[in-house]
Amino acid sequence: MRKVRDLPSLELLKAFEAAARHLSFTRAGTELFLSQSAVSRQIQQLEAQLGMPLFIRHTRALSLTESGKRYYRDVNQALNQLRVAGASLVRTPTGRMVTVTSSMAFASLWLVPHLAAFQQQHPDIEVRIAADNAMRDLETGQIDVAIRYSTRVHAGPGAQRLCGEYVLPVASPALARKGSLRSTQDLNHFVLLHFEDPVLATPWLTWDVWFEAMKAAPPSPKGVLRFSHYDILLRAAVNGQGVALGRMPLVAPMLASGALVAPLRRTQPKSTLGDRAYWLISSPASRERPQVRTFIEWLSEEISLAAGKSGEA
Repeated sequence: MRKVRDLPSLELLKAFEAAARHLSFTRAGTELFLSQSAVSRQIQQLEAQLGMPLFIRHTRALSLTESGKRYYRDVNQALNQLRVAGASLVRTPTGRMVTVTSSMAFASLWLVPHLAAFQQQHPDIEVRIAADNAMRDLETGQIDVAIRYSTRVHAGPGAQRLCGEYVLPVASPALARKGSLRSTQDLNHFVLLHFEDPVLATPWLTWDVWFEAMKAAPPSPKGVLRFSHYDILLRAAVNGQGVALGRMPLVAPMLASGALVAPLRRTQPKSTLGDRAYWLISSPASRERPQVRTFIEWLSEEISLAAGKSGEA
């Protein structure tokens, strides 16, 4: 059996993590300020060092091999641990900082838009967002508060339920008007935006499951676009590139601002996602800090108010 004697360089690991996250050498190069060919060479070098392929090269797309999926999960977690270790060296000595981890989608789509209200109410408390799709250990990762989307069992002991989630079709106002989106049958005239996580299986967020829950026949859409990151998928929806399955409460700020509309909201039964929900977890040591307790109280109240307005509590 071949042995990997040397640890791959950080440059190779960063190139792989970016390429696996974007499923694109070009977008990874843009992020890392490298050319597409440079990223491709680094991936080839890493694959040669490991002795196995990490990507399947299609004509116009990339996908991860099974080994690539496992390696991406581990590399992503390791790089994030290095980021946390570096950030911990510069934490404020006064203890005013509250470190919060959540999925990248929840952080960018819900938490960040609401943080301005917290900062206005509590300008003396600093908040650091550690967005990560992997579950972090609160103690070793120096995390004060974790917001996790999972089943009750996987949330862990002592988890506080924040709100549930359901999905519904959303589109830009111009696209919804242009295509007269009024029923599930009308979706035949639209491009459907699909979310496909490169690592985690999320069947409950697929169009097939949604049509089954609606007891409607799947359409023959005008076209299909697939995305590995949910926030990028929603950006495509805002830009009028197709219809997406909006996750409530994540799309609530976009619906409130008018960037997106939910034209089928009144005609469809609510498609809930079982016992999956957003859960808040914090360590006993963190809860002893008044800044952490203040943030938890604000978050619980803020998400409860938002869920009540949207009807997804």
